[in-house]
Amino acid sequence: MKACSGLNRVNGVRNKDTMDALASGLAVLTDAAAIFAGFLIATWLRFDTGLFTVDSWPPDLYFTYGLGSLVATVIFLFIFRSLGLFIRPQLGRFPNKIPRLIRAIGIGLLLATALAFAVRTDPPFSRLTMAISFFTIAFLVVLERYLLFRIEIHMARRGTQQNRVLIVGTDAVAVHLKHSLEREPRLRARVVGFVHTGGVAADAEIAPKAILGDIGGLDAILDAHAVDQLIVTDSHLGHQRVVEIILACEQNLITFNMVPDMFRIMTGSMDMQLVDDIPLLGVSRWPLDYFWNRILKRIEDIVGAIFGLLISAPVIFIAALLVKRSSPGTVFYRQERCGENGKPFTIFKLRTMHADAEKSSGPVWAAPEDPRRTRIGAFLRSQNLDELPQLWNVLKGEMSLVGPRPERPHFVEKFKDDIDRYMWRHVSKPGMTGWAQVNGLRGNTSIEERIKYDLYYLENWSLSFDFKILLRTLAANRNAY
Repeated sequence: MKACSGLNRVNGVRNKDTMDALASGLAVLTDAAAIFAGFLIATWLRFDTGLFTVDSWPPDLYFTYGLGSLVATVIFLFIFRSLGLFIRPQLGRFPNKIPRLIRAIGIGLLLATALAFAVRTDPPFSRLTMAISFFTIAFLVVLERYLLFRIEIHMARRGTQQNRVLIVGTDAVAVHLKHSLEREPRLRARVVGFVHTGGVAADAEIAPKAILGDIGGLDAILDAHAVDQLIVTDSHLGHQRVVEIILACEQNLITFNMVPDMFRIMTGSMDMQLVDDIPLLGVSRWPLDYFWNRILKRIEDIVGAIFGLLISAPVIFIAALLVKRSSPGTVFYRQERCGENGKPFTIFKLRTMHADAEKSSGPVWAAPEDPRRTRIGAFLRSQNLDELPQLWNVLKGEMSLVGPRPERPHFVEKFKDDIDRYMWRHVSKPGMTGWAQVNGLRGNTSIEERIKYDLYYLENWSLSFDFKILLRTLAANRNAY
């Protein structure tokens, strides 16, 4: 009987995998169609619309360019595959996926262009056509991907929940995991219950009937309930207990996962090097430890800061007038913060509080309905407009567009000895915005949680990750007070 239930679980997972495989295959076909159509539309715009001067008309225009488009489409598909764009289910929000799509299109077009001019056709392929194709392909692929994204969500919501999840743990992490699974229909997950691991009491959000038993009775729980996936959220379980759970999952053909405690272990991989014949194991280098990545990020900062200052100059000017009229004091607020490697620098912000707001209290966190704020200051803080002058700090090289938020020396001294790995956030330039901020961790919120997000960003940095954070910043005003 136990073996039969195990086979039923495998069949459920296989059905889910089949749906994901079909969605992935559909993505390949629709991407190929969009890429090929993008090349042909670019060819039509270049030669057939009269918008551009045509010096020489290639023989068999659409046959020649159509054949080249087929080859280029294959190249694009390989690039898309290498960047994981066909992996299903595709989780998260669609805007977060656009930077990686644009990056893949750019790389694919560079390779296709290099191949086109290496072939040496007579006449050669039009450079202008290749340039136009970037925009036509980007438009069609983003549009097609958005439609596919909505279709996959619609089908997931209409389908049956085939992935039955058992959560081992009853703490706040377990509750958060349950909510996250329920919010993501493409996982097709249904939490069947929780297993209490002892120690602290269960979170108040977990109903008593949802707790199926204690960790000591896990085998009986697995026999009594159909489970496809088991996720451990209690990071305090001993090594031997975790091994026992893994073995129980193997015997019952259940997928095992564990939520890591990022505050106690590194999320990055390990690196090994040999000194003569002695192996040395250590934490692998972070992306921004590499010279060319730092160069790319600095270019991003310079271009973004110049563009941002040009766009925001009228906003800063109007806000400065309102600040000046709202209360006595300077327009711009200067404050010492800790930057890269702990080096202090002066940060610039539009003043949002009354002059000498901390004269009697000393350095304190901002709080909701903070009485120190001016009326215009409350609005500026809620819309993150008071941060705009920091673009000057970015241009000077003291800050970056994206990174851990810079903290005041008073709080750095307070937290560096009390919170593990706190000082690691100073290995790079601080940012105007960051991964922690767009997830609502700002102001008087948990420092421990903020460190987790800051370190995750540093260990997983990429230009596309920066673009994702910048896009989310436009709507990130949670805990902005």
